[in-house]
Order: sequence, then structure tokens, then C-alpha cells
Amino acid sequence: MSSDRVQVVDKSPDIQRTYYPCNAILKNRGHDISLQWLNNSAGMIKINGSSDNYILQQGHWHSPSEHTINGRRFDLELHMVHVCPDPNVTNYIAVIALLYKIGPPDPFLSKLIENVMPMADQMAERNIGEIDPNDIKMGGRTYYRYMGSLTVPPCTEGVIWTINKKIRTVSQDQVNALRTAVHDFAEVNARPLQPLNSRRVQLYDPNPENKPN
Repeated sequence: MSSDRVQVVDKSPDIQRTYYPCNAILKNRGHDISLQWLNNSAGMIKINGSSDNYILQQGHWHSPSEHTINGRRFDLELHMVHVCPDPNVTNYIAVIALLYKIGPPDPFLSKLIENVMPMADQMAERNIGEIDPNDIKMGGRTYYRYMGSLTVPPCTEGVIWTINKKIRTVSQDQVNALRTAVHDFAEVNARPLQPLNSRRVQLYDPNPENKPN
């Protein structure tokens, strides 16, 4: 995402998050580590005032990040994947993405990391009990929004992407643990950068005097 391609929208995106603690599994899928909440019980989001419910399914991490801001690629990116069960909804997948740079450890990852290493280099999963999605601290009220695709096969189009502009921190040890766990399958687990082509990127900002940066 580049400043000269962004349309500034004078408000925060209308994302209503209603999350609940829920039993979850941590899974090494070979190309990433995925946290999967069970039984569609982790809650949902609503987007832009719509009555459609997008149910939180799973979160997974990519290193390095799959999105850039003004050419800068970050150390880690979390994707929180939500799916609308209504078959009449065309754009039925919504992903919230968080970007991380190296710094103090991420508290949410700190709760999970001891379960990641035992799964290193093997397709495996572990029941990890109740995990509260509200513990994933988003912070900030400024977001990028665009229509895109999933970043792993089958690369489904029509995905509503929301990227939080606030950059959070993660420790180098945490990044290393996530990358080492899938090392035998891929040196990095991020999709190559894709051209924007004709996609419109909007920056939802409650402070209109701010310029994209």
C-alpha cells in the first residue's frame, strides 16, 4: 500500500467485534501455524453496518508480512479469518490483518508459543483449551480496506481485507519460533508481493487532518 494510491475516508471503519472465549486447537499446517477456534463459538464481526455476521474461524501468522506500507515489509503479520455462513452473501470472507515489528514480546503469542515448538517440522495439532480472541489487542482506529484475495491456494477472490495501521511489536524469539516450526516446509511463509492493479485502497481515519504515511 502506497500513500499515492490511498483514498482517505474521514471515519473509522464500522467494525463491530463480538468475541468470546472458546476452545481452540493450534495446528501446524505445513505452510503456517494456525489457531483454530472450535464449533463457530468464538464470536463474530459485522462490517460497515451490515446485518451479516462474519464468524471468526481461525488466525494464522506469516513471516515476513504479506502487506507493505509505502514499501516497508514488516517482521510478522497475523490474519484473523472470518466467514459469513449466509450462502447469499457474495463477499463471504473477511480478514483482519495486524502487522508487527521486532520489539517487546506480543502478550498473546506468549501464551501460545510453548505449544508451537513441539510441533516443529511436523503436520500436527494440539488442543490448547479455552482461548479468548479479545486478548489479541488491536489498538488504533485507523485501518486500510480493500477487496482482494486469500493469500494461500485457492487464492479465493472477493475477500474483504482490513489492515490495522497501528504496528504492534513481537520479539525476535517469537518470530523465530513460528518460522522454525514450519522451516522444513518453507524458508518463509509469506506470499510474494502482488501488484495492486486497479484495486482501490481506502484509509479509514477518524482524524482527517492525518495524511497517509
